[in-house]
Amino acid sequence: MNAEQSRPSINPHFARRNRRETELTPPQPVERPRYAKLPRSPITASPVPHLTSLYHFEQTGDYGDRSYPGNCGGLLTRDLLRFFQPRNVFDPMSGSGTCREVSDELGIPCFSGDIHDGFDAADPAMTERFAAGERFDFVWTHPPYWRQKLYAADARDLSRCPTLDVFLDRYATFIDNCARLLTPRGRLAILMGDYCDREIGFVPLTYHTKRLAFACGLRQACCDIVRFGHGASSGSKTYRSSFIPNLHDVCMVFSRRRASPNSNKRSTSLLGNWPQID
Repeated sequence: MNAEQSRPSINPHFARRNRRETELTPPQPVERPRYAKLPRSPITASPVPHLTSLYHFEQTGDYGDRSYPGNCGGLLTRDLLRFFQPRNVFDPMSGSGTCREVSDELGIPCFSGDIHDGFDAADPAMTERFAAGERFDFVWTHPPYWRQKLYAADARDLSRCPTLDVFLDRYATFIDNCARLLTPRGRLAILMGDYCDREIGFVPLTYHTKRLAFACGLRQACCDIVRFGHGASSGSKTYRSSFIPNLHDVCMVFSRRRASPNSNKRSTSLLGNWPQID
């Protein structure tokens, strides 16, 4: 009697049947990339016809450093600058310098700073001193998605905020700082994504971004731009848990709210109710 025959079993016939099914189960094929047909875009007078609400370019462009945590490439930034045609640009979270390289290529002056260089974009006084009285037609920002990725060892870094409330409080100040630097025709673009935190669960940061921007007196200038997450590091990982993967982030573009004598007084609380939208 071999070892398998001597193994105790309550129902040896059931055990043999299970063993046979396991042996006959074919290996699962490797999943290949799938392609979805995108909706047809209307013809417009846009200087960037391919810039729509769905941004799906697999190539990232030769800008910045792709090994830098959270680097998003420069093609979306370039297309936004080509569309809005600003006279100058401010990038308060420059990272590996992607926005500056894009701006240089387009011949647009760019002011940029980063927490790695000691610049705290959530500090109103420091932001004002850094701008030195300058106001900007376009502000590009790609803030941390709270603590999804840790960036600088500096405690002032938004990714180092210990709680969501602390993050949202500093994030609100950051958005307000950027809004104050806009020219009357200026645009503030924020690239943000939602994620599932291990401790508190799903964190809807795109919702919070709009809520805080509206409370700062901004209005949305165009539709959301859903950027497909090509090249995201999570795409090559295997997880044991079951969840719905998030394959995109969202670029939201804001402008100053037009003054209206008949508009209701907006909420002054950055973390309170939504403001009235004209």
